[in-house]
Amino acid sequence: MSVSRSHSHAATSAQTIRAWRGAALWSRGFRPFFLGAAVWSVVAVGLWPFVYSGHLELGSAFTPIDWHAHEMIFGYVAAVAAGFLMTAVPNWTGRLPVAGWRLASLAALWLAGRIAMLDSAHLGRILAAAIDCSFLVVFAGLVAREVVAGRNWRNAKVVALVAALAFANLAFHIEDAASGLAVYSQRGALALVVMLILLVGGRVTPSFTNNWLARAGSPKRPAPFGRLDVGVMALSALALAVWTWNPYGPAVGGLALAAGVGNFIRLSRWAGLAVRRDALILVLHAGFGLAAFGFVVAGTAALLPDVVPYDAAVHVFAIGAAGLMTLAMMTRATLGHSGQPLAATTVTKAAYALVLAALLLRVCLSFSPRLQTPLLYAAACAWILAFACFLWGYAPLLTGKADIPGRR
Repeated sequence: MSVSRSHSHAATSAQTIRAWRGAALWSRGFRPFFLGAAVWSVVAVGLWPFVYSGHLELGSAFTPIDWHAHEMIFGYVAAVAAGFLMTAVPNWTGRLPVAGWRLASLAALWLAGRIAMLDSAHLGRILAAAIDCSFLVVFAGLVAREVVAGRNWRNAKVVALVAALAFANLAFHIEDAASGLAVYSQRGALALVVMLILLVGGRVTPSFTNNWLARAGSPKRPAPFGRLDVGVMALSALALAVWTWNPYGPAVGGLALAAGVGNFIRLSRWAGLAVRRDALILVLHAGFGLAAFGFVVAGTAALLPDVVPYDAAVHVFAIGAAGLMTLAMMTRATLGHSGQPLAATTVTKAAYALVLAALLLRVCLSFSPRLQTPLLYAAACAWILAFACFLWGYAPLLTGKADIPGRR
C-alpha cells in the first residue's frame, strides 16, 4: 500500500470516528469488548469458588471446571482479543473501523454466548453451542475480510489463529457432548492463546520498547525480528501441539523446556531493563516472560509430575501470561485510543500487582491441596480486585464521549 493511500485511509477512518454521533461505547471496537471482558471476568471468577465448592449450582450442562475454563478462554480472552484486533486491524490495513450497530451486534453475539453457556442445561447443548460459537466464527470472518481486502498478508497468521480459536470452541462443545469433559480442546484453546501472546506480544513489546527508548534518547534498541524468532515460534508451536495431545512424558518435556529457554532468549534481546521505569511497557515484558516461564513449568511437570503438578503450568499460562498480557494490552490501548497520557496510574499498577498475586496464590494451591479452599478464595479475590481496579480507572474512558477526537 502506498504512503498516500495509507494516509488517505487513516484520514477517512478519523473522519468516521469524529462523525459518529451515537453512544461513545460503539465508536471503536476496544470500548465494548474491553468493558465486557473486565465485567465478565469479575462475574465469572466471582462465581467460580462457590460453584467449585458446591455452594452454588449454575444452569449449565457443563461440569464446573469445563464451564470455568471455557468462560475464561472463550469468554474473557476472546473478548480482549476482539477489542484489540478490531482496533488494530484498521491501522494495519488502512480500512475503516467497525462501529455503530455492526459493532453493537457483534458485542451482542458475545454476550449471548455467555448467557447460553450459563443456561445451557435448559437451552440444550446444540442450541447453546450454536449461540456460543457464532461470535468467534463471525469475528474470524470479519478479521479475514479486512486483512484480505486490505491485502495485508503479513497478518494472515493472526487470521489463522483467530480461526483456529473459533474451531477450538466448536471442538470444545463436540468433545464435551461426547465424553462429558473437554480436556483436549481446553488445552488446545489455551495453547492457541499462548501462541497469540507469542505472536502479537512478540510484535508489540519490542515495538513499544523501541519507541520509548527513541523518545528517551537511549542508544539501546531491541533486536529486530529475525531467524531466531521464527525458529523459536516454530518450536513453541510444536511444543504446544504435543502438550495438547499429551502433557506428560520426555518428548513434551524436552520440547517445552527448549521452547521456554528460546522465548527467554527472545525476551532478553528486547532491552526490557532499559524501560523498567515505565510500567505500561515493563508489564508487557513481564507478561511475555510468564509465557516463557509457562513452558518451563509445563516441561518440568511433564518430566517430574510428582514434583510439579500439571495444573501449575496451566495457571502460569492462563493467569500469568494470558491474564497479565491481556490486562496490559487493555490498559495501554484504552489510554492511547482515548487520548490520555501513556502513563500507569497507581490504580493501574495495583491491577498488575493483583494479577501477579492471584497467580502466586493459585500456583501455591497446586502445591498445597490441603489449603485448597482458602487459597482458591484468596486467588479469586485477588483477580476480582485486579479487574475492579481496571473498571474503576478505565470504565469512564471506555464509555465517555469527551475523549473522542473532534467531539465536544
